[in-house]
Amino acid sequence: MSNQVNPESRRADLLVIGGTVLLPGGALEQINIAARDGRVVALGDLSGWSAEETLDASGLHVLPGVIDSQVHFREPGLTHKETLEAGTRGAVLGGVTGIFEMPNTSPLTLAPADLQGKLDAARGRAWCDYAFYIGGSAVNAERLAELENLPGCAGVKVFMGSSFGDLLADDTEVLRRILRHGRRRMAVHAEDEARLRERRPIVEASGDVRQHALWRDVESALMATQHIVRLAEEAGRRLHVLHVSSAEEIAFLAGHKQRVSVEVTPHHLTMSAPECYERLGSFAQMNPPVREQRHQDALWQGIRDGVVDIIGSDHAPHTREEKGKPYPNSPSGMTGVQTLLPLMLDHVNAGRLSLQRLADLTSAGPARLFGLESKGRIALGFDADFSIVDLRAQRVITNDWIASVSGWTPYDGLGVTGWPIHTVIRGHAVVRDEALADALPQGEPLRFLEVPPFPETEKSADHE
Repeated sequence: MSNQVNPESRRADLLVIGGTVLLPGGALEQINIAARDGRVVALGDLSGWSAEETLDASGLHVLPGVIDSQVHFREPGLTHKETLEAGTRGAVLGGVTGIFEMPNTSPLTLAPADLQGKLDAARGRAWCDYAFYIGGSAVNAERLAELENLPGCAGVKVFMGSSFGDLLADDTEVLRRILRHGRRRMAVHAEDEARLRERRPIVEASGDVRQHALWRDVESALMATQHIVRLAEEAGRRLHVLHVSSAEEIAFLAGHKQRVSVEVTPHHLTMSAPECYERLGSFAQMNPPVREQRHQDALWQGIRDGVVDIIGSDHAPHTREEKGKPYPNSPSGMTGVQTLLPLMLDHVNAGRLSLQRLADLTSAGPARLFGLESKGRIALGFDADFSIVDLRAQRVITNDWIASVSGWTPYDGLGVTGWPIHTVIRGHAVVRDEALADALPQGEPLRFLEVPPFPETEKSADHE
C-alpha cells in the first residue's frame, strides 16, 4: 500500500492565508484556511496545499460570515427605494454574507407564490446568501406550519404595529391563531397599534420629529412585548423580539429567556435622542424610535448580561424625497446593512464589546437561534463564509459609499475604526480589497435545519 498523499486531497478552491482566525471556542489564532466545494476542508499549517485562488489576510482578522437577520429590500413593488441587487451589493461591501428579508413588500409575502417570486427575483441577482420571511396574518394563520418550512423561508414575521392591511396582526385571537400553527422561532415587531393610533395626534399637532419617541413611547413597546410573550408562553412557542429599544423591555425580557430571544440594532446602540433628531431630523426617524441615552445604556448592559442574542440592522430605506416630507408624514426607516459591521467594529475598538461577542451576536447567534445549516462558525465542514476585517483601519462612512438605491446613510461623515476588507461566501471571494471582485452575483438561498418540538432541545440549541 502506498503511503503517498493524494495530491488532490491537498488542493483547494481557495486558501485564506496569514490571517488571525476567530475559532468556535473563541480563540484567535494565526492559521490558514482551505475551502473546497464551498466548505472549509482544512485549518492550520497548510504547507503543501495549492489552490485556484489565494487570499492574503496578513494583518487582518477572519470572522465567521456576518448574517444580517433583519433587512427590508423592498422588492417587489417598492424598487424606487431598494432592490435585491443593490441591497445585497451593499451587504457584501459591508462584510455581510447572508440576510433575512422582511415580508412588507408589494405584494406582501403571505403565500407560497409570494415567496417563490422573491426567490426567483434573487436568483442571479443577489450578491450574498438570502432567505425571506413569510408574514403571519389572519389570512394565512392556519397555513403557517406549512409555509414556514418552504425552502428559502426564514420563518414567520408578525407586525403587531407599524404595518398595514393583511400584514397587521394586532388582534389577540389572530395572534393566538398564528402562534398555534408552526414550530419555528417567530419574529415580531412589538408596538401596541391601538396606543400608537391614540397618541398620533400629539405629533400631528406639533409636527416636531423630536417628539417621535414621545408618540411611540416606551409603554407602546412594552405593552406589546409583554402581551406577545404571554401569548407565546401560552402556546409553547419560541419567540424573537426584534429591534428592542428600551430599558424597560430589556428588564422584562431578561426574565423570559427560556423561550424568547432578543435583537437590537446598531442604530439604537449608536444614536440617542434628542441629539439625533436635532442633527438629522426625520432622517433619524425609525420604528421603534431612537430613545434617550438611558435606553441605549440599558441595551449595552443587555449585551453584557447576555439578554441580547442578535444584532440586526433593520435596513429599511426610503428615498431622500420621502424622508424629507413634513413630519409625521415622513416614513420611518433608514439604511443599515452596509454599515452594521463598520459601526460594530468601531464599538469593539471603543471597548464596548469583544470581537468574540460581536461574532456571536452577528453570526453564531443567528445561525443557532434560527437553525441555519452549515453557517455561523469557522469549522471543518461548515460553509466557507468569512467577514475579513482590518481592526485598525480608519475610514469615514459617506453617502457616496452606500450601494442602496436610496443612496444615503444617517452616518454620513462619521469616522470609524475597523473596516471590512474582504467578503468570502461559500469559498468565493465576492469582495476583495473593499471592492466587488466579480461581475456576477452568486448568492444562494440559505438552508435551515428541521426544528424539533419545544422544549426538549431548547436549552442545548440556544445556550451551547
